[in-house]
Amino acid sequence: MRTEALANLPQLRQQHPAVFRRLTWGGVLAMLVVLAGIGLLALAVWRLELVPLRFIAGLGQLAHFITLMFPPDPGPHLHLILRGIGETLAIAFLGTLGAAIIALPVALMAARNTTIHWLMRFASRRVLDGIRGIDALIWALIWVSVVGLGPFAGVLAILVSDIGTFGKVFSEALEAADRKPQEGILSAGGNGLARIRLGVLPQVLPVIAGQVLYFFESNVRSSAIIGIVGAGGIGLHLTEMIRTLEWQAVSFIILLILVLVAVIDVISGRLRAAMAG
Repeated sequence: MRTEALANLPQLRQQHPAVFRRLTWGGVLAMLVVLAGIGLLALAVWRLELVPLRFIAGLGQLAHFITLMFPPDPGPHLHLILRGIGETLAIAFLGTLGAAIIALPVALMAARNTTIHWLMRFASRRVLDGIRGIDALIWALIWVSVVGLGPFAGVLAILVSDIGTFGKVFSEALEAADRKPQEGILSAGGNGLARIRLGVLPQVLPVIAGQVLYFFESNVRSSAIIGIVGAGGIGLHLTEMIRTLEWQAVSFIILLILVLVAVIDVISGRLRAAMAG
């Protein structure tokens, strides 16, 4: 039986080459990466004490908090809550708009097809990477320390945080612009500035506007979060309600934020569809 199997081995190798393929350095590296990932996962579970029994034990406490939140009721704080929602919208709008205005010229310097010099492109991209590497919540803590508590710090936090992201997104959109209109302008005698103004920007402005609308929706949520550290908006009132154990008002604020984000999502989605059409 064994002799027969050995005799058929060449035929089996030919029919199933993947089974008999020798282990390559790439395969060894892939196995090592998988083993390292499994080891890191086990280490993280152990160090962070991610015990499922703790989560199951906490479900009862979670259910207790949920029962305290119903029915949602603003109580005597309706005026303050609505004012906080208005501040949150204003923070998100001003921060997003200011970031887009500042990020566009930076993106022109960071894009390969619109920059003045490769050194300018390199410096612009590194600056954008540095700004983008710091979360909006950290920027909020920084600006609260600089300008004090209030919505002004929130606007600055959203603005600075979004400059890095907008700069990257805008520069990639500029680099993806079709070259044919640009070549046509140059062949007609236009200079580099005309190429950018007439051949690049008209192509990317709808994309940029769509991204700005999307980030405005996202920044409404971010504004609610950064308000927790004192940067104004509804987050400040949400923190106060949690601190004073007014759980019905907490649930009212959370539902109001969800409704607000859903409405903005619908409106911005229709605007993006209209611009795309």
